[in-house]
Formats: sequence, structure tokens, C-alpha cells
Amino acid sequence: MSDAAEGGSIFAPLRHAVFRRIWTASLLSNLGLLIMGVGAAWSMTQMTSSPDKVALVQTALMLPVALLSTIAGAVADMFDRRKVGLAALTIAIVGSICLTLVAWLGSMTPSLLLVFCFTVGSGMALFGPAWQASVSEQVPPQSLPSAVALNGISYNIARSIGPAIGGVIVAAAGSVAAFATNATFYLPLLIALYVWRRLNKPSRLPPERLARAVISGVRYIVNSPPIRIVLGRTLVTGIAGGSVAALLPLIARDLLGGGAQTYGMMLGAFGLGAVVGALNLARLRAHLSGEAAVRLCAIVMGGSVGVLAVSPWPALTGCALLFVGACWTSSVTLFNIGVQLSAPRWVAGRALAAFQASIAGGIAVGSWVWGYLASHIGVENTLLISGAVLVGSPVLARWMRMPRVGARNEEAMEVMADPEVRLSLTARSGPIVVEIEYRVDPNKARLFYATMQRVQLSRQRNGAYGWTLARDIANPELWTERYHCPTWHDYLRQRIRATESERILQRRALKFHLGPEPVRIRRMLERPIGSVRWKDRTPDRSGIEIEPLASVASGP
Repeated sequence: MSDAAEGGSIFAPLRHAVFRRIWTASLLSNLGLLIMGVGAAWSMTQMTSSPDKVALVQTALMLPVALLSTIAGAVADMFDRRKVGLAALTIAIVGSICLTLVAWLGSMTPSLLLVFCFTVGSGMALFGPAWQASVSEQVPPQSLPSAVALNGISYNIARSIGPAIGGVIVAAAGSVAAFATNATFYLPLLIALYVWRRLNKPSRLPPERLARAVISGVRYIVNSPPIRIVLGRTLVTGIAGGSVAALLPLIARDLLGGGAQTYGMMLGAFGLGAVVGALNLARLRAHLSGEAAVRLCAIVMGGSVGVLAVSPWPALTGCALLFVGACWTSSVTLFNIGVQLSAPRWVAGRALAAFQASIAGGIAVGSWVWGYLASHIGVENTLLISGAVLVGSPVLARWMRMPRVGARNEEAMEVMADPEVRLSLTARSGPIVVEIEYRVDPNKARLFYATMQRVQLSRQRNGAYGWTLARDIANPELWTERYHCPTWHDYLRQRIRATESERILQRRALKFHLGPEPVRIRRMLERPIGSVRWKDRTPDRSGIEIEPLASVASGP
């Protein structure tokens, strides 16, 4: 079967051996993580009756993702994603082993429990962007949406059975066994990544420094309106829906009067609903737009959270959690697909890190807020407020309407050659100033200006700053685009980062140019003294020998 034919099937990515092995191993690691979560949450309820401290377990696991995702995304884009994943899993395993030993020795305290949960969360925060960004290297582009959905299914299959297994393990052998199980279940994923022979495409340029890479990722997101909207909606959904994960131990204990097994069963119901939602995601996308699907999920999820608040029966609570799980997974997967299909490969890790930071930050903040409210007004009232916020969240579409999902991360078909220069530049020479002169029919000035506003975002996404567009007051046909790049290597990166869609946009702008001569392009070095390796050619009056700037190649 061809890849094109495979693309529409949710299970098509599993035909690819590398993805299948890593996906299967990740299923086990997700299972272990959720078993550990049951043990940690229940262990905290045994050490303290404070609702806010119980909710802090979820915060400790998710907060590292919010705090470290930006750096983790930059690292995933700078280095071999396989090696980054191996290092991240090592951190998580070490945290899990330490948690197991301290609990086994009987020295566990609420503070230590939160510290070790934070350590495990930190490892997963570093692992997440590298793992998700590498999915596009394991499957063909047409199978990417299904692969993203399958990764969500992996987590939620684990969620559907992991908590129930965790409840049985905790009830039978205590939290120590749950912590040890988590450490063991990380090993298959560690082995799967180790044996993966990733094809690493060498870059013509050395990797950016970490600080510069972080700035590049932030700049790309800031200048990408679709990604900004998706991240904003993700954050709101995480905050509003975080009440369920944070308060579910209290729902099981206080509202249903159950124990660890009841808690595990409720988490299992949530996970089962999540699997159902993921399996039906393709059908949802086929019949509804992204905005309509997100609205529907928010309203149904909000109503179901309200049922959790008033239900005294485990069966009714379990049914409500089925709907919550289905809507939660559908929403988050739609956001994830939107980000993955909007970010080019060079910044995919950082874009996914921003997505993870949004959802994890939302859950972390929401868990703290809902835990605080539960301590003061009770679990029932807190859940009712959370449900009302979810039902009202679609009003955000008035300002932040979900964009249409499309594949805008395709690499440019034509590789641009580096411009010829006669000045001896170093990698850090800069800033580089680029000026491009267009001659435009005055009758098309408005259309040209509108096109150039989109060109501006494209340039700034890929590394330019200080972008301006000026029109000659003596010659209205003459327009000058001007922008800066921090260094010579930053300028070269800016040239090769443009996707095919952005190249088409730039060619559209060039079509406005009049006359037989091409647009005039100047590339200049600002503050040249001390910024270049001066090579003696022609002495000036001061005795310093300099070289003229070269005639430049075509293309900005």
C-alpha cells in the first residue's frame, strides 16, 4: 500500500518499524508513569489531609514541563534528538529509583515526594520535545497527523488501565511497588531509542548557541499568529480542565467514599474515554472545523465536570469521566496537530516545547488554583466553577479563533546558495543589514503593501529584526525593504530556514517589481571595524588596507 493511501488510517504509522518499536515502548513508559502517579497521589493523601498538598503532586509533575520546555525544545533542535531522549530518560529513571529507595527506607515526607516528582517531571520535560519532534523522522508526512493521534492514544491507553493497575499495586504492595514499577517500565523505551539508527542530516552551519536558539524559537512563535492562537487556547483549556486531574483523588475519597482502587477505576474511566476520543478524532476533523470541534469538546467537558461535582454514585461519576476524557484528549490532540503541522523542521522542537509548556503550565496553574479553592469552598463548588469556565471558554473565539490546520512546515524545494562576498567575514561578524529595492506600479501599491506585511512576519520568524518598508517620496514607484540579522551566520540561517510556502510568498512580492532589471539587493556590514578579519588588499589614507563589498548573488 502506498504512503498516500496509508495516510488516512489511524494505524498507518504502525507499519513503520522504528515508529512501532518506539510507540510500543512509550506505551509501557506511560503506563509506568501513571502507576507512579497513583502511588504518589495516594501516598500524599496518607501523609496529609490537606487538599492543596494533594493537588501539588500534579503540579510537581507538570510544572517542570512549563519551566523547562523552552530550553528542552532548543536542545532538541540543536542536537541529535535520539541522544537528547536518552539523556532525558536517564534523568527520569534516576528520579524514579531515588523515589523508590526513599519510600522503601520509610523516610518519605511530603516535601521529598514533591522533589522526586519534580525530578521525574524534569526528565520528561526534556524528553517530550525531542520525542515528539522526531515523529516526523519516523513516518512519512501524510501519516504525521495519525502518528500524533497515536501518541495521544498511547498515553491514554496507559491512562485507561494504568491507574487501575496502580490502584491494585498500591492496595496490595504499597506505594513503593508503584514507584519501582515506573523505574522498570522506562527501560524498554531507553533500549528502543538506543537501537534506533537515526538518519542525521548534517547542517551546513554549526548549531546555534543555547541562548540564541531559545530566542530564535520565541521569535518564531511571536511572529506566527496561528501558533500563538493555538497556544493561547491550549493554556486556557489546561487551566480550566486541570481541576479533574488535580482533584480526582479527593473525588474518589471524599465524594465517593472510596479508596485507592476507586481512584484507579476513576482514572481508568477517564483514560478509556480518552482512547475513544482519540480513535474518533479523524471522524471529528472530517465533519467539523477546528474551531467547532474545540467548542464542542469544551462544552461537553464542562457539563461533565458539573456532573462530577453532584454525583454520589461511582457509576455515574465513571460515565462522566468517559466524556471528560474523550473531550480532553480530542482538544489537546487538535492543538498538538495544529502546532506540528505549522512549524518547520528547524524549529519543530521549540514549537512543540511551547505547546507542552502551554498545556503543562495550564494544568500546573489550574491544579494550584483548584486545590486552593477546594480548601476554602469545598470540592463540589470548585468543580462547578471549573465546569462553568469550560462551558464559557468558547467565547474566546471572538478574539482567538482556531486557525485552519494545514501543512505549512514543508522544506523549500530549492536550496539557496550562499551569497558571494569579498569582505573577509567571520561567523560572528555583524550586524548584517539587507536592503532590497522594488519598483512597483503605484496603482498596485496597496496590494504590494499587504503582501509585504506577510513577508515581514516571514523574515522575522526566521531570524530578521528591525524590519522596515519605506517609499521614496520623490519617486513613488521606489520601495525599500530593510532588515537586520545579528551576525553573518544568523543571516545565512535566515536564508535557508524559509519553507516552500514562504518562498512562494517572497516570489509573489517580487512579481510586483517593474522593469527588465531584477530587484536591487544590498548586503552590508554594520560596525565593520573589529567585526571582520581584515585582509590587506588596498591601503586607505590611514594606512589600513581594506576590501570592497562584493557584488551579490540573486535572492535576499
